[in-house]
Amino acid sequence: MKKTSLFTICLVIFIVCWIFLRFVIGGIISAPIPNTVIAMYMALIFIAILVHVSVEDSRFTEFLRPVNETLLDDNKRTRRLILVILIPLLLSGYTYSNIAQKASPLGDPRQAHPKPPLDLTYKDEVIDTMQKAHNPYRKYEKEDPELFKEHVENGRSVYYKNCFFCHGDHLDGKGHFAAALNPLPANFQDPGIIPNYQESFFFWRISKGGPGLPNEGTPWNTAMPIWEDILTQEEIWDVIIFLSEYTGYTYRTFGEGH
Repeated sequence: MKKTSLFTICLVIFIVCWIFLRFVIGGIISAPIPNTVIAMYMALIFIAILVHVSVEDSRFTEFLRPVNETLLDDNKRTRRLILVILIPLLLSGYTYSNIAQKASPLGDPRQAHPKPPLDLTYKDEVIDTMQKAHNPYRKYEKEDPELFKEHVENGRSVYYKNCFFCHGDHLDGKGHFAAALNPLPANFQDPGIIPNYQESFFFWRISKGGPGLPNEGTPWNTAMPIWEDILTQEEIWDVIIFLSEYTGYTYRTFGEGH
């Protein structure tokens, strides 16, 4: 039985190390290792192999024997021909894969917060213009604090019966179903959400749900239903009040800058 050459053993070790770094380690840490890091480790492994085979002259001679035979032995013409064809092909493929222009993914034309209509409606009944519409129960915050608290508590009840499954116990968009949704549910704890929009905007978004958004809001894969088919106007306004009271954020008023 012909003995495996030292060069072949070293080549196999080198390839196995690359496979281990490229695929096994990445799977263990659940994240791909950067190519620059792999290249650094492979360079160290290559140096280690050279040091190992060059410790003794006889070992280094044995390591180079297959290389010398391939280059000089007339009986190895077939091997030389294969290498002459294979090496340029591999280098060309590697070069092409690195410099070829990658196809860019199609952009997502959907607007997460599309422009609302001019009129605010509930089941096709016009409430007011979007700019002038206001929460009819907001006035109780100053006029009748006890009655206002009742609206807050009603909003809390409506939220935890209908909304928290997606928007979360803490209104942070991390509900039980959130991970399965695209786009993710709104995070009302985000300071860029409530303070940037009027209460009428939230009424529109809640009452119309995902299916009620305009064309520029599509494709819309949200599971948010058309809540005006389920909730009353008062329940929707009360939820809007609860969102503000829970998070401590104040809704934007018309004409107010961002």
